[in-house]
Amino acid sequence: MGGIGIWQLVIVLLIVFLLFGTKRLKGLGSDVGEAIQGFRKSMGGDNEANARDHTQVQQQCPLTGQAARQQQAERQA
Repeated sequence: MGGIGIWQLVIVLLIVFLLFGTKRLKGLGSDVGEAIQGFRKSMGGDNEANARDHTQVQQQCPLTGQAARQQQAERQA
Protein backbone atom coordinates (compact mmCIF):
# COMPACT_ATOMS: atom_id res chain seq x y z
CA MET A 1 0.00 0.00 0.00
CA GLY A 2 2.76 2.45 0.84
CA GLY A 3 4.96 1.53 -2.12
CA ILE A 4 5.08 3.02 -5.58
CA GLY A 5 2.98 1.12 -8.10
CA ILE A 6 3.57 0.59 -11.81
CA TRP A 7 1.08 3.30 -12.80
CA GLN A 8 2.81 5.90 -10.64
CA LEU A 9 6.12 5.06 -12.32
CA VAL A 10 4.58 5.33 -15.78
CA ILE A 11 3.12 8.74 -14.96
CA VAL A 12 6.43 10.00 -13.56
CA LEU A 13 8.35 8.77 -16.63
CA LEU A 14 5.83 10.40 -18.94
CA ILE A 15 6.20 13.74 -17.15
CA VAL A 16 10.01 13.47 -17.28
CA PHE A 17 9.91 12.79 -21.04
CA LEU A 18 7.59 15.74 -21.59
CA LEU A 19 9.74 18.12 -19.54
CA PHE A 20 13.20 17.19 -20.79
CA GLY A 21 12.73 15.49 -24.15
CA THR A 22 14.49 12.38 -25.40
CA LYS A 23 17.61 14.13 -26.75
CA ARG A 24 18.38 15.77 -23.45
CA LEU A 25 17.76 12.53 -21.51
CA LYS A 26 20.02 10.59 -23.89
CA GLY A 27 22.84 13.09 -23.33
CA LEU A 28 22.30 12.99 -19.60
CA GLY A 29 22.44 9.19 -19.58
CA SER A 30 25.70 9.11 -21.53
CA ASP A 31 27.24 11.71 -19.20
CA VAL A 32 26.28 9.67 -16.15
CA GLY A 33 27.74 6.52 -17.75
CA GLU A 34 31.06 8.25 -18.47
CA ALA A 35 31.19 9.58 -14.93
CA ILE A 36 30.66 6.09 -13.50
CA GLN A 37 33.38 4.64 -15.76
CA GLY A 38 35.80 7.36 -14.69
CA PHE A 39 35.03 6.72 -11.04
CA ARG A 40 35.63 2.97 -11.43
CA LYS A 41 38.95 3.55 -13.17
CA SER A 42 40.11 5.98 -10.49
CA MET A 43 39.16 3.52 -7.75
CA GLY A 44 41.14 0.75 -9.43
CA GLY A 45 38.05 -1.35 -10.06
CA ASP A 46 38.44 -1.56 -13.84
CA ASN A 47 37.17 -5.10 -14.35
CA GLU A 48 38.33 -5.39 -17.97
CA ALA A 49 41.95 -4.56 -17.11
CA ASN A 50 41.92 -6.93 -14.14
CA ALA A 51 40.45 -9.72 -16.26
CA ARG A 52 43.07 -9.15 -18.98
CA ASP A 53 45.92 -9.30 -16.46
CA HIS A 54 44.48 -12.46 -14.92
CA THR A 55 44.24 -14.26 -18.27
CA GLN A 56 47.78 -13.25 -19.23
CA VAL A 57 49.11 -14.77 -16.02
CA GLN A 58 47.19 -17.99 -16.64
CA GLN A 59 48.44 -18.28 -20.22
CA GLN A 60 52.12 -18.23 -19.24
CA CYS A 61 53.42 -21.74 -18.86
CA PRO A 62 55.60 -22.51 -15.86
CA LEU A 63 59.32 -22.87 -16.36
CA THR A 64 60.73 -26.28 -15.62
CA GLY A 65 64.12 -27.89 -15.74
CA GLN A 66 66.85 -26.16 -17.71
CA ALA A 67 64.74 -23.10 -18.63
CA ALA A 68 64.09 -22.35 -14.95
CA ARG A 69 67.78 -22.68 -14.06
CA GLN A 70 68.74 -20.49 -16.99
CA GLN A 71 66.32 -17.75 -15.96
CA GLN A 72 67.51 -17.94 -12.37
CA ALA A 73 71.13 -17.59 -13.53
CA GLU A 74 70.16 -14.53 -15.59
CA ARG A 75 68.50 -12.93 -12.57
CA GLN A 76 71.60 -13.44 -10.43
CA ALA A 77 73.90 -11.95 -13.08
